[in-house]
Amino acid sequence: MPRPTKAQFTALIVASMMFMEQLDGTILATALPSIANSLHVDTVATSVALTSYIIGLAIFIPASGALADRLGSRSVLMVAICIFVTSSLFCAQANSLPFLACMRTLQGIGGALMVPIGRLVIIRSTPRDQLVRTMTWMMLPATLGPLLGPVVGGFITTWFSWRWNFYLNIPIGLVGLGLTWRFIPQIREPSPAPFDLKGMVLAGGGLALLSVFAELFSHAEGSITLRVLMLGAGSLLMALYCIHAFRIPAPLLDFRLMRIPTFRISVLAGAASRVAVGSLPFLMPSFLQIGMGLNAAQSGLVTFTAPIGALITRPFVPAILRRWGFRKVLMFNGISAAVVFTLVASFRLPHALWLFSLILACAGAAQAIQFSAYNTIAYADVPASNMSAATSLYSTMQQIMLSAGICIAAGTLTVLGQIYGHTTPTLGDFSAGFLATGAVSLLAVPFAASLAPSAGASMSGNKR
Repeated sequence: MPRPTKAQFTALIVASMMFMEQLDGTILATALPSIANSLHVDTVATSVALTSYIIGLAIFIPASGALADRLGSRSVLMVAICIFVTSSLFCAQANSLPFLACMRTLQGIGGALMVPIGRLVIIRSTPRDQLVRTMTWMMLPATLGPLLGPVVGGFITTWFSWRWNFYLNIPIGLVGLGLTWRFIPQIREPSPAPFDLKGMVLAGGGLALLSVFAELFSHAEGSITLRVLMLGAGSLLMALYCIHAFRIPAPLLDFRLMRIPTFRISVLAGAASRVAVGSLPFLMPSFLQIGMGLNAAQSGLVTFTAPIGALITRPFVPAILRRWGFRKVLMFNGISAAVVFTLVASFRLPHALWLFSLILACAGAAQAIQFSAYNTIAYADVPASNMSAATSLYSTMQQIMLSAGICIAAGTLTVLGQIYGHTTPTLGDFSAGFLATGAVSLLAVPFAASLAPSAGASMSGNKR
């Protein structure tokens, strides 16, 4: 691969932040029993360490673009890294569950500001004809985070201590802080619109409640009454926000951007695809360990083939898009994702595990192409003045759809368990979960088909 340009180097810096944030978001799940033992609480109660992070993430993602417009992208990015690193240090030293939950919320706030603002910097500082290649560089390290998390978390917790899962963020964050100061440009709007505080309360509160509902639902925790209240209150706040957003000229999440065809189709088609991807961290480890009887180490090694497939494929994404264009690539990937999920659902242990690993590698390759394309074409026709609002809305929709994937997968297992009267999911239940989320991913195909054949041609270089 050729030496990275300045824009690609900036993308790698942002990708390192994404890697740290995504690794932290998944690394802790394997450490919950150890945390419970150390803090002398029930293991179920430690799930608050996951939900508190999601709350901080959900509240501040909508505000990320508006804050960057006012304070400058580099300044907000450096503050976000400082918040993330400092709260990681306090998490590592926590001696009570409430204190750990508070620090995890602060971590979520830092994570909410890092990723969308990093993406905004790349979009604003990169010429559109170079955006596909630059986005490919950005997604390279970030691909490893979600699937490396359980493997790394299990190793650190077993051989060291759960506290080192948090200490790991400190050197990565400090290096990122120095690189941000040196290489990330300071970009701000000269005359930003008034900050939408009411919108932040409504949208942030609604997203936080819906995210907590998704977390409780996916782990079958909390009473039915509590879950219904979370779902109802979150939906009500989001409905009130929608009414509010269409009454002011510059809302925090501007749904009027959905009038731009390439942005709308990328959001909607990407939503269907992200539902499937969001279900994988929930379904796959349980499918391999409970359904197929593998131990945690074997499960981690098998699932690690997915990011390997993604890493191998990503350098070829620009050439693929240049040859076939966004429309054909996204249509084909929407179909291939459903096929891969069907193959996963039909797999049984008597078959060789290398074959299953090959299927997962193909899944990783498809995701690499798919999300590089979605994350690029979304901004093909967005005016420069609306880039901050577009990144905020796009990042928020990503978070919602990833949570929705967990809900659909968990709901499928819950319903099947109630129908057949078993408390532990069976292999057939997991297969049904994969089929359900795979079917949702097929919805991306008609959305992608509605793209104009020339959509994003200035980015992909496709002249046909």
